[in-house]
Amino acid sequence: MKIFAIGLNYASHNREMKRLMEHEDPVLFMKPDTALLKDGKPFFLPDFSEEVHYETELVVKINRLGKNIAERFAHRYYNEVTVGIDFTARDLQRKQKEHGLPWEIAKGFDNSAAIGGFVPKSEFADIQDIRFRLDVNGKPVQQGHTAEMIWTVDKIISYISRFFTLKIGDILFTGTPAGVGPVKIDDHLQGYMEGRKLLDFKVK
Repeated sequence: MKIFAIGLNYASHNREMKRLMEHEDPVLFMKPDTALLKDGKPFFLPDFSEEVHYETELVVKINRLGKNIAERFAHRYYNEVTVGIDFTARDLQRKQKEHGLPWEIAKGFDNSAAIGGFVPKSEFADIQDIRFRLDVNGKPVQQGHTAEMIWTVDKIISYISRFFTLKIGDILFTGTPAGVGPVKIDDHLQGYMEGRKLLDFKVK
């Protein structure tokens, strides 16, 4: 099982992070399978970071084997969606970037890819018209709308499949909108998609 993730896919987040450059293709990175956090299990703050941020995203699960998938057929390769959090050790990421070094350790550490319960894609009329949000301790902190994606889900899947064979069970984090922020011990995180709670866990 592979975990793919897309960076810089919402203009609002790009402005928030002061990254205004334009990219022709999706910005792709990966997390190992040990990054997966599911079933409402708690997220334990790592001891190597003082600034772990949540990044709330729409997540899709691949349901067919595919390679070199045309964008017009990409919708056939996933049938479930959920809300997820791409945890980022922001201080570590910043340090790595300052030195021109890879920053996988800031994105791919254990339990850094939290996902909620998947629901059928068929419950939504259009994958590019889904609203999602994250509440921390009962208060909304981040809200997104897939219509604002720079690269659509289908375009992302087509792009990834040029380089990697997609397999059943692979997971794709599709990017985060503005509103990212830090988490601390005892925070309670709840993720919603069109008002339906799919993600619910605590920080330890």
